[in-house]
Amino acid sequence: MTVAGFIADQRTEHGVPHTTACRALGVSESWFYKWRRRPAEPTKREVRRAELADRIRHFFAASGGTYGSPRITLDLWAEGWQVSENTVAKIMAELGLQGRKPPR
Repeated sequence: MTVAGFIADQRTEHGVPHTTACRALGVSESWFYKWRRRPAEPTKREVRRAELADRIRHFFAASGGTYGSPRITLDLWAEGWQVSENTVAKIMAELGLQGRKPPR
């Protein structure tokens, strides 16, 4: 059960207002109202982001761990992805992928 589900259950099962439940759990009411109707499955944006992360991992592994975000961005563009170099760099940092310099 999610936090939003828990807060909603407090209202229906125990009559505790959403305001009180949110305050007790330390979350804002606006957060609750945003997330209470969210579907259990991931959004299209989240699915696309996961696919992008998989492709970045693929290109990084294929390079032997030497490609950085500029080169991986070019490879993604060749596949038809519309993504910026900064986005690729951010995802690589989140994934812990750091290129190493090839030997001279």
